Parts: sequence; C-alpha cells; structure tokens
Amino acid sequence: MAEEVISGSGSSGREGEIDIRVGLTSRDSLDSRWVFPGEDDSEIEENGDGDDDLPHRAAVDSEDEDNQEHHLIRTEPRVDSFDVEALEVHGAHRSDYEDLGIARRIIHAFQTLGVVFGDVGTSPLYTFSVMFSKAPIKGDEDVIGALSLVLYTLLLVPLVKYVLIVLWANDDGEGGTFALYSLICRHANVSLLPNQLPSDTRISNFILKLPSPELERSLKIKERLEASLTLKKLLLMLVLAGTSMVIADGVVTPAMSVMSAVGGLKVGVAAIEQDEVVMISVTFLVILFSVQKFGTSQVGLAVGPALFIWFCSLAGIGIYNLIKYDASVLRAFNPVHIYLYFKRNSVNAWYALGGCLLCATGSEAMFADLCYFSVRSIQLTFVFLVLPCLLLGYLGQAAYLTGNLNGAEKHPFFLSIPSGIFWPVLLIANIAALIASRAMTTATFSCIKQSSNLGCFPRLKIIHTSKRLMGQIYIPVINWFLLVGCLVLVCSMSSINEIGNAYGIAELGVMMMTTILVTIVMLLIWRLNIIIVLSFVVFFLGLELTFFSSVLWSVTDGSWVILVFAVIMFVIMYIWNYGSKLKYETEVERKLPMDLMREIGCNLGTIRVPGIGLLYNELAKGVPAIFGHFITTLPAIHSMVIFVCIKYVPVPVVPQNERFFFRRVCPKSYHLFRCIARYGYKDVRKENHQAFEQLLIESLEKLIRREAQQRQLESDGDEDADSEEDTSFSRVLIDPNGSVYSLGVPLLAEFRGSSNSISEASISEELNPNSPASPSISDAEHSLERELSFIRQAKESGVVYLLGHGDIRARKDSWFIKKLVINYFYAFLRKNCRRGIANLSVPHSHLIQVGMTYMV
Repeated sequence: MAEEVISGSGSSGREGEIDIRVGLTSRDSLDSRWVFPGEDDSEIEENGDGDDDLPHRAAVDSEDEDNQEHHLIRTEPRVDSFDVEALEVHGAHRSDYEDLGIARRIIHAFQTLGVVFGDVGTSPLYTFSVMFSKAPIKGDEDVIGALSLVLYTLLLVPLVKYVLIVLWANDDGEGGTFALYSLICRHANVSLLPNQLPSDTRISNFILKLPSPELERSLKIKERLEASLTLKKLLLMLVLAGTSMVIADGVVTPAMSVMSAVGGLKVGVAAIEQDEVVMISVTFLVILFSVQKFGTSQVGLAVGPALFIWFCSLAGIGIYNLIKYDASVLRAFNPVHIYLYFKRNSVNAWYALGGCLLCATGSEAMFADLCYFSVRSIQLTFVFLVLPCLLLGYLGQAAYLTGNLNGAEKHPFFLSIPSGIFWPVLLIANIAALIASRAMTTATFSCIKQSSNLGCFPRLKIIHTSKRLMGQIYIPVINWFLLVGCLVLVCSMSSINEIGNAYGIAELGVMMMTTILVTIVMLLIWRLNIIIVLSFVVFFLGLELTFFSSVLWSVTDGSWVILVFAVIMFVIMYIWNYGSKLKYETEVERKLPMDLMREIGCNLGTIRVPGIGLLYNELAKGVPAIFGHFITTLPAIHSMVIFVCIKYVPVPVVPQNERFFFRRVCPKSYHLFRCIARYGYKDVRKENHQAFEQLLIESLEKLIRREAQQRQLESDGDEDADSEEDTSFSRVLIDPNGSVYSLGVPLLAEFRGSSNSISEASISEELNPNSPASPSISDAEHSLERELSFIRQAKESGVVYLLGHGDIRARKDSWFIKKLVINYFYAFLRKNCRRGIANLSVPHSHLIQVGMTYMV
C-alpha cells in the first residue's frame, strides 16, 4: 500500500545507527481511517476535581473565539525544527541605539555608511554615462536639463519618499516588503501564511498601534481586506513580487557597481580593453562575496572610513569643478529646465529617464537594511552627509561637461577628476564600489530570512554574525547564488548601459511594491487624511510608472534576463507557500478525533514506558494524525507525550516570557500535553537540546501548579457561597475572551458552575510566590505532588525527540498542473531545503523520525 519510515539510532552514534522501516502510509485525504463524520474533535480533559473515573467532557478552549469563518484560512510554514532557543539576546529586541554613548554612535555612523549607503553613494560613477548614451547631448542646456532631472530625482525618491516617509513604516525596527506585510497582517486578518490563534494577539509586541474602532474609514478598509480572499491573495502576490525584485536587485547591484568602477582604468590606461575590465571585475566580485561571511558589523566598521573618504572626495571634486569650469550649473535647481529638456529632446529625454533613475539606486536598501541600524541614524547620516556630497558630485560633473561635451558618453566622473589625484580617487572608487555591492546583498539576506520564517521561502542555513544584534545575518547558499548570478550578468552583458537598464527594472519593481504597501499602512494603521494618502500614491506611483515605462522600452537589449530571474524567484516562493499551505490544511483535516482517543484509553492501546516523547508537528490544536502511526506501529509509547508546535507570528520578536503556551490535550491520566513555541520572524533561535528540555519541563511544572491553584480557588469559592450565585469570582477575574486572572497571574479558562474544567494555561508569568498555603496537606496537594513526581521521573528516564515528516502528493485525478507543482516542483524544494534536525544537535540515540504521505 505505502510505506512508513521510522528511523532511530543506537547509542554509539552514527556507527550504531539503526533504521527501522515499517512502511509509509499513503492515504487519500477524502478517505480517513481516523476521522469519523460529524465527530467533535475538540480537545478534552478531566473535570476540576481530578477524578479520572468521572465522565469526560469536552473542554472549553479559549481559542474557540477564533470562530468558524477563520477556520483553515491561514497556514504555517513547515517547521519541524529543534532549532529553538530560550536564552534572551540582550539588547536585541529593537534596532534603537538611544542608550549608546558618543563613541558608539560614531562607530555606528561608520557602519551605516559601509552597509546602507554604499549603493546610492556610488551612483555618480555611472548615472550620467547611461543617461547620455540614450540621449546624446547637443549643448550646455542639455547638460543643465539632465542635471535638473537628477537633482530632483534625488530629492524626491531617496529623501522625501524613503528617508522622510517609508522609514517610519518599519515593523518595530525591521524594514523590507515582508516587514510591511507583517505589519499589515497584525492589524487586519489578511494573512494566508501561519495558523494564527487568538492568544497570539495577546503577545505584547503584537498589540502595537491598533486601529481605532471609532475611525470608520480604517474599519471599512479592514473589513474589506478580511472579507475578500482575492484581495488577500493579491496582497501576498505583491509582497512576493517585491521580494523577488529585491533578490534580483542583489544580483545586478554588485555587477553594476564593480563594472563602472573598474571601467575607470580605461581612462587612466589607454591600453586597457573591455575584456580586461570584465576579468578584473570578476576577480573583485569573487573577493567581495568571499568576505561576506565575516558579518555586517565587522565589514561595515572596516569599510566605513573608506566610504567616508569617498563621500568627501565626491564633495571635494565637485567643488573643484564648480570653481574651475562653470558654477552657473546651479541654476539646474530650477525645475523649468526639466520641461525645456523634454521639449528639446522629446523621445530621447524619455529614454534618458531609465539612466536618471540610477542616481536613486540604493534607496530601497536604506529601508531593507533597517534591521541593522536605527531609523534616526539613517536619516541623519543621509541628510547631513550623503545627500550634500551626492549633490556636489553631480553638480561638479555637470560643470565639467559644459566645457567638455565629448566626454559625456564615456566616463564623465573619471574624466572630471584632477590629474594629480586620479589614481588615489580611482582606488577609493573601487573600494566604494565593493562596499556598495554589499548594501543590497545584506538586504537580500534580511528579506530571505523574513520570507522563510513567514512560510514563503524554503528553509536555509542562516548564520548570525553578531552575538548582540540579531538582525545581522549571513546565508551561505544565497551568498554563492548571488555570486553566480553576478558573474553570469557581467560576462553576458559587457556594457554598463545594458546592465544599467536591468538595474533600473529591478530597482523600480521593488519601489512600486513598497509604494503600494506603504499606502495600505497609511490607510489602515496611520489613518492619515485621505487627501494626503492619495497625494502620496498618485505622485510617487505615477513617477515610478513613468520611469518603469522608460526602462521596459529597452528590455530587448539583454536586460530581460533580470526579469526572467525575478520571475523564477517569484515562482519558487509562490510554489513553496502554496505547497506548505496545502499540506498544513490537509494535516488539520486529518487530525485524530478526541472520541477515538477516548476509545483507545489512557494507555493509548499500547504499553506506556518511562520517559518523555517530544512529538514535533505543525498543529496548534488537535492530535496530529502522525501520532496515530506511532501508536499503531510501535510496541510502546512514552509515559508522557508533549506535542511541540513551533510557529511564527507576524511580529519581529516575541518576548521571552511570552514565548511558550501550554495546555493539556487529554485528561490527566493520559499524560498528553501541548506546547506551542511562538517566534517572531527575526528571533534568534539557537540552543542545545539539554537547555530546551530543562526549559520545557520547568514550563510544564508551572502549568501543573497553576491548575492546582485554580482548583484551590474554585474550592474556596464553593465553601463560601451563600446562594446560587457564585461569589468565588470576587477573587477571580474573567475577561471577555475567557481568560481567568487572580493574584496578578493569568489562570485558566473555565465553565461557570460546579463542574468547571480547565482547558488551557499560558505560562508567560511566574507563579506568585506569596500565594497562601494551606496548613494541612489536602488531597489536591497530594495529587499535585504525585503528578510533579511523575514528570520528574519521566524526565530522569530520558527524553526522545519524535519527528513527524508529512509529505503531500497530488491525487491521480488531479489536474496536470497541480501534479506538476506538487509532485515535482514542491517535492524538489522540500527535498533540498534545510531539514529541522540540522538546526540543533540532537544525539541519534534520542531521535525517532516518522514519515507520512497525504494524497491531496
């Protein structure tokens, strides 16, 4: 029929590894051996008095507030990982640096230059070259017109749009398209990615800037987004398209920056040919990506002073040329010259827009790299250093060109350098180009990590290069993938004009997606005046569409390669999201009904042996179907089983004291529990399995003690009751969502009445140590001590990790496209992505894996 694979290992490590092949079951989703029609699959537990012989009843689960209309709408990424952490990374919860001293602020300023502004800082190397190759200049007025275009593009796009507006749309210090999507998902139920629970919204970092219910427009937009599945899918596709363009930008940025800098050799050495320039560029690119692994802080600090010298050189050369040649180019600040430029050159001026946009390249890097630095540091550095130096650099080039029109299409920047300092400036320019190449590379790493954690990209190995700042990461596979893409681009497109056109396509794709997402943020979260919102979207989206029409017109010159690359990345992300969503929904559908668990009994139809089994699965509610394979194929099951679900919530960081969520799955005699470990998309997760086991047991003991406290409160209330109205609630506060609070400690949801049952407990806070103790040892205390003793004995007997790997296959009667996507593309991605076991070093003697295939 099918086969199920259970693999374990002997105590001697790999040499003693034992493979037990039992048969992996392929089951059609419509034909279940577990689920009975009409069964109630809510979780149960025994009633409050702890008597296992009393009839079981379905428990009231506070998660039921997530009503039927939300059921199975969202899915979760495939995270069967042990890669979890409990140790807080101090100082890493936000990207702010307000409490730093002057010396540290200066260091961060240099790091900001080296990481964020390298791309936009090297744009003077190639902007005028590309512009004048598409629209040859005929006189000084054309130079003034082109300069005016560049100046206002710099002022409008990087300064007004990104520095003054978009940077404030960060998600708790995190930037990029997925950060915007996460921010929107927290304020409207539009996510198609994880299996959200109502309890997730009680995470402190989740409840940020909630939209006011009094504002009618915000609520209408929220309701419209939540009610339309089409709008949800469209929003997700916009985010995926923007992310794919970021990755494509990470390929073309190094190629463009390095090629334009090395091309300056042709000015200094006449014998240098284009082939030599290509070979030198390839060498520099290999060196660049090889040092990427040393991290953002180390590299940023090392190259920050070099980029500071570069900006000073730009300003100095610009001032020199203004004094020597023609200071009248300052009249380019009059926007009338833009109109006159288009009037004289018409279509050629429109072609030149694609080259003009290159002066704003790197604007998206300021937002995407926000996780590395604070908003204020980026704003101040750009306004007071980067922007003035860039303006002076472009003004100086234009002043030189007014008297040397023959150099416009070659290398106007290098030709404008005074001969006495040509070689030092050339060296600094090449160093700055290498630095610039890192800006979008680090932004690409950040976007890949966000998309992977939110279920839209296959899992990859991520290395955290800073022990203090969790946002600084390095992804080896993506690093070498970008290197290969850069080498292909440099070798296939030897002209910087062709690469510049591809550069514009990638940059504009990201810019337009960001504009749309920020517009939604303005409407839904900031709740700005509709006139302001319309002005923003009409002006900037219209401007970007105009630029985009210019670069698309020249797509046939070879820059179509970058579009194909972006489409491939989009398809990979969409297939991974589609397959993960379909697999999760299938696992939810196939979960075991609680009636079946009751029929099996507390021994689960097999022998219970001492020990704790941690069963990793994706379900946040219910008993996973893969648990049925354990109890039907193995002769014994552990005396205590904990279903561990690792899930990501749309927040950057989940506070450590709100990380874990515990509850019972069945009555006490079953010894079945659930632990939901919640992580933000930029949480650091690294911890050895012994520390995780210790944390888990401590958290479980808190749950047991909290249950005992709840029972004690209930019994005290029953003794003091004088009427049918329960007066015990004078000591217990129940909020509207069903959570119970007493003595400042969140307790358990319950039924009102004498047969109250405990359904869940959040262990986000410590038990109050000052709780009053009974002078005599009651039966409840005996029961508490017995269960705590049972847990400790099970822990001493050993902890075994049970990994459930669920795969999906398309049914035979499925459409051909579905079979192709699920059986080949998605299966290939799952086979080659990083497995959860690789993220934490678990001894082979403590590991059992079970595979299960669903027909969908």
